[in-house]
Amino acid sequence: MSTRSQITTHILDLGSGRPAAGVSVRLEQQTDTGWRELASASTDTDGRILDAFPLKVDAGTYRLTFDTQGYFQQQEKRCFYPLVTIAFCLDEADVHYHVPLLLNQWGYSTYRGS
Repeated sequence: MSTRSQITTHILDLGSGRPAAGVSVRLEQQTDTGWRELASASTDTDGRILDAFPLKVDAGTYRLTFDTQGYFQQQEKRCFYPLVTIAFCLDEADVHYHVPLLLNQWGYSTYRGS
């Protein structure tokens, strides 16, 4: 049986061409009254979080918040976006969702991965 979370992420630092290790990431679910934190973790040496979020989640709206300022401060670099928040909708409850972040000091991009 797999212990991989239903929601996973990874970060590639495009400025260095390397995975972004040690980035704090928070996963939240939208509720009727706001956002509820489900888990938080930091990226591993390969820039990934594969097993720190819930194994199973319901369909709904979620968001990942990445502490990019903390990451760039460790490298003694400035950044324009101190936090990157990616909100996304899960339509199916038993499907794997991978949410990558492509990052540099001055911008970012994301997409639905596999």
